Amino acid sequence: MKKDAHPEFYPVCFRDVSTGRKFLTMSTLRSKEKETIDGVEYFVFNREVTADSHPAYTGEKRFVDTAGRVEKFQSKFSRRRS
Repeated sequence: MKKDAHPEFYPVCFRDVSTGRKFLTMSTLRSKEKETIDGVEYFVFNREVTADSHPAYTGEKRFVDTAGRVEKFQSKFSRRRS
């Protein structure tokens, strides 16, 4: 086998910013922010949505403000009649 053919794996912590829950795993990703958890130094990545807070997994319903979207689309892409 070739040496140095595979990327290096690092301990990584994905933090859900809405719930504060941390997911510890290994990845090739690195970041500037680090945190020591149980004596192991992890690269930290903050995420807006994870399995802990995603509506599909939590069953929570979220309403998205869609007011004006149709009007914007129609005004942008409608053909102007002269």
